[in-house]
Amino acid sequence: MPSYILRRVLLLIPTVFFAVSFLFFLFFILPGDPATLIASGSGERIPDAASVERAAERYGLNDPILVQFFNYWKRVLSWDLGESFANDRSVNAILGEKAPRSIRLAFWAVAIELVIGISVGLIAALRRYSVRDKLTTIGTAAMAAVPAFVMGYLLQFSFAVYPNTHDWPEWTRMRTSRLGPDTWFAFFIPTGDQWRYLMLPAITLACVSTALATRMMRGSMLEVMRTDYMRTARAKGLSERAVVARHGMRNALIPVITLIGIDFGTVIGAAVLTETVFSWPGIGSQIADSVFERDLPVILGLTLVVVIAYSIINLLVDLSYAWFDPRIRLGAKSAA
Repeated sequence: MPSYILRRVLLLIPTVFFAVSFLFFLFFILPGDPATLIASGSGERIPDAASVERAAERYGLNDPILVQFFNYWKRVLSWDLGESFANDRSVNAILGEKAPRSIRLAFWAVAIELVIGISVGLIAALRRYSVRDKLTTIGTAAMAAVPAFVMGYLLQFSFAVYPNTHDWPEWTRMRTSRLGPDTWFAFFIPTGDQWRYLMLPAITLACVSTALATRMMRGSMLEVMRTDYMRTARAKGLSERAVVARHGMRNALIPVITLIGIDFGTVIGAAVLTETVFSWPGIGSQIADSVFERDLPVILGLTLVVVIAYSIINLLVDLSYAWFDPRIRLGAKSAA
């Protein structure tokens, strides 16, 4: 196990390096001069030559691209992610402001996926071909087919706009957009009215992945229930609940946990549509804004953090296999 962890951690280095380096060079391949764009205020005005020259000199854009590349990684090694081209703010400060919001949103989206996906998928598998199972199949197919931005607008209208315009009880009225009071207990638990702003984007972000987790849990559980060791457990006289809980779920959960773990790493940085629809000021929406503004330091800095988080979560998911299935020994050499 320790050797496996060491190999995965060492693999993280080239993964992060090549992902960020690709974006760095892509920035200079795209049409348009970065210094001109910076001096123009993202295209709001036509800059003069002196302004363009000052912008290029300030951000080192006059240097050869390989020199800029070397200087960037030199700063990153000391965890200096640079300054935004758009507003001169430190990328570290932007990250510190945006990351907690995306992590909280991702946490609740994955919590919804975990609770609903596993429980509904398990029930559908245990009641195969029943009305409940058929409704689950139809419902998950519909959820997976609806784009996130469409689901977001539907939820906004159904649980925020309509209840407010038709004088529903106050506790039923969600909020259409923005972050809200930004008050939390123990980092993750919303306090006051914060939950009204959180629930709709969290549900929107969780919809597709919850549908996939439900279908995967159902299929995995059906496959496990046909195995020999499940029949043996029943033959020993164990109750059906004990058979399912002790022998079935732990094996059926392995592919589901893989999906949920990867989803958590993905939604932190890839929730662009959801964060945009609900004006949730997180990493995803910030990356989208920075791409539009050609704000290279912000794009690279936030992408760097997302790639690191994604890789670490993948490692933790792989390590969880040994707990769910004791037959798995990561990093161990197979016996001759």
